[in-house]
Amino acid sequence: MFLPLSTLVLGASVLVGAADPYDYIIVGGGTAGLALATRLSNGLAKSKILVLEAGQAALDELRINVPGLRGSTLGSVYDWNFTSIPQENLAGRVIDVNRGKVLGGSSALNYLCYNRAAAAEYDAWGQLGNEGWGWEVMIQAMVKSENFTGEGHDRHGRSGPIRNTYNRAIPEILSLWKPTVTKLGVPINGEGSLGGNPIGVMYQPTNIDTTHWNRSYSANSYLPLAGPNLEVRTGAQVAKVEFAKAADGKPLRAIGVVLEDGTKISAGKEVILSAGAIQSPGLLELSGIGQPAVLKAAGITPLLELPGVGENYQDHVRVSNTYRLPANASSMDTFVWEGTGAQAQEQIKLWIEGKYSQYDYTSTAYAFLTWDQVTSNSSVADLTRLAKEAAGKNGTVVDQKKIELMGNSSVPQLELLFENNYVSAQNYPGGKFVTIFSTLMHPMSRGYVHIDPKSPLGKPIIDPKYLSNEHDVRGVIEGIKFVRKIAQTAPLSARWETEVDPGMSVQTDAQLREFARKNVLSFFHPVGTCAMLPKKDGGVVDASLVVHGTSNLRVVDNSIMPVLLSAHIQTAAYGIAEVAADIIIRASKR
Repeated sequence: MFLPLSTLVLGASVLVGAADPYDYIIVGGGTAGLALATRLSNGLAKSKILVLEAGQAALDELRINVPGLRGSTLGSVYDWNFTSIPQENLAGRVIDVNRGKVLGGSSALNYLCYNRAAAAEYDAWGQLGNEGWGWEVMIQAMVKSENFTGEGHDRHGRSGPIRNTYNRAIPEILSLWKPTVTKLGVPINGEGSLGGNPIGVMYQPTNIDTTHWNRSYSANSYLPLAGPNLEVRTGAQVAKVEFAKAADGKPLRAIGVVLEDGTKISAGKEVILSAGAIQSPGLLELSGIGQPAVLKAAGITPLLELPGVGENYQDHVRVSNTYRLPANASSMDTFVWEGTGAQAQEQIKLWIEGKYSQYDYTSTAYAFLTWDQVTSNSSVADLTRLAKEAAGKNGTVVDQKKIELMGNSSVPQLELLFENNYVSAQNYPGGKFVTIFSTLMHPMSRGYVHIDPKSPLGKPIIDPKYLSNEHDVRGVIEGIKFVRKIAQTAPLSARWETEVDPGMSVQTDAQLREFARKNVLSFFHPVGTCAMLPKKDGGVVDASLVVHGTSNLRVVDNSIMPVLLSAHIQTAAYGIAEVAADIIIRASKR
């Protein structure tokens, strides 16, 4: 019988108020925030730690816990429901920017994809001026966060908080994935995709706890390990960080935070922002740190000029090729799109009873590819040339690093994900489907997120600038073409009837370009807006994650990632939190 997760969690962490002052205040009880808070509570047992989370705790919410209901919380009360401004290069469409407004943050909302990028990509962080960061540091941290159950010789941790395993409910058609893709010259990556070498076609694990086959995320997996010195307050939205009166030439010193209702809470040692790539930069701006023009437009007195705040916004862009199956085929569409039907309700009941259920399923079948594996030599050369044109003569260090990584045969440039249901920018047309996503791993487009001058405490202005250069457009087109080639290769080719998206009438590059404009979506992986870089290169935090120009204000979340990784980003968030905890604990003992 499935046990309510509150019985597993709430006894381990106090979710009520306590007297301040605190030693450490963490703003954001999300993926990185709760991981960091737990590690600090264990490593600094004499310190008082407070986490402030704007959302509610939802530890017993089926839509969060049931793996096969992933995606059903997007647009719900557990989502901040941010959106981009109209995207000029996406036919003027407004793109959803889904972020978790719930204890556990986006780790409660994500699609449970659990993978890692190439070793060279983490090493790039150190090469960009961040001493102490790199693959060896990050893989140790990511493994420390992991608790893998099952067989396998890939790089796994088996004693960390975040449970993961290989799916036990796998649709039969997914067994055709590897035999089909290998016919196009892509090797099977059976045991190395999590160890810094992701190139190839493979099945990957998912963050499921096999005790109850529920989602494992920061709120139900890290938080129960915390000590009694950690307090978590939900429904507490922070308006800004407070600073001591600054002496000329001295770094700003954070002394606490102010909540939206005006409540002030003191921090004796540090304030740490873990609000994510959308909201951590906004909190800096609300606190007087950022571009003076942005701050003044919002009526905020600038305290510290830091031009990189909110800039360097990077995200994965995806597009779907969808294929209609025969009416008698099996698919997950029955459970994804017809959740109130008899079959779906029967499977939910089985899951609640702790029995094998179709709702155990999450993403399984992946491929991570270089451009050499996807397209011709001449097209690869064109993509490299277009990336350099996108960077321009005075490309930033981030642009230059992306171009360098394009020439590294260990670094993927395209991800493919094979699903047994319809997923598209278009409305579900009814029926049974398979979908193959193609996702650009290192788009050259970089946007921004800033507070809205008309409503600084409201939703921010988000402009990812999707497909704002020819490299990204061409990359999306090449992905669509390669997926079509996969679909037309046996044994998969024998199983579908019709290509619905893009549709076989869409053939020329001009037609594919127009399809991309109308169908590209985000893969929910915003990073980089408080980049860990030297200030001269647009950085916001240093290698210790301290905001430039301050002495004790840190940022710990995926906003510090200087270059977007070729992976789904939750493993990096946990790794960053683990590294940050070690840095902060060491600093406290000096």
